[in-house]
Amino acid sequence: MFTELAALSPDDPQRQRLREEIIARCLPVAEHIARKFTGRGENFEDLLQVARVGLVVAVDRFDPDFGSTFLGYAVPTVMGEVRRYFRDHAWAVRVPRRLKEIQGKLGPASDALTQRLGRVPRAREIAAELGVDLAEVTQALVARNAYQTSSLDGNDSDDGTSTARTPLDTLGAEEPEFEVIESYLAVAPLLDALPDRERRVLTMRFYGSMSQQEIADQLGCSQMQVSRILSKTLKTLRDQALPD
Repeated sequence: MFTELAALSPDDPQRQRLREEIIARCLPVAEHIARKFTGRGENFEDLLQVARVGLVVAVDRFDPDFGSTFLGYAVPTVMGEVRRYFRDHAWAVRVPRRLKEIQGKLGPASDALTQRLGRVPRAREIAAELGVDLAEVTQALVARNAYQTSSLDGNDSDDGTSTARTPLDTLGAEEPEFEVIESYLAVAPLLDALPDRERRVLTMRFYGSMSQQEIADQLGCSQMQVSRILSKTLKTLRDQALPD
């Protein structure tokens, strides 16, 4: 059929009919390739349309005298069209073009290395296969996650019920110790500036968990004196750390 198509002149009405028949027969190839790219965040119908465009391009450009089979020419042509679509349009966040190009080569390189090595290749081996820097391969692997983003409030249930858990429900709560860290950063230089006795009393009380009487026994003073030292020192720290 391709030989017959090539023999017809461009203005021959039989050429358009034959071309449409060839495209119709080859449409399952486009559908098969489109399904290979599902699960990457793009609608199947969009992928199918892109694959069909690639198929039409392959039909129009195929030369039966070249020696290759049509499938041998059409499959990489259609897959290239779909990969270009992902590279140029199917990213949820901006990714540098260089990483898009490397990302498009990761699949074929990984498949070839898997066949050759008998195992899943490492990033360093993929970088050597592609002749690129390891850091670029690593970034391209991470960039695969940029195809699609999910709403934190989105409902991931099949039936759309509001009782299903959203991604927001799976996130952790705000860390309550953050405020403690802020307080520590504010108080730390003030503690360093305290006289040795006041700083020692605070250390024994709050870090050594000693009672006021135990501290008094250590310092050789009364429990009442320890209480006054603690009250005065804590008030001074509060006034310095929390000014109006």
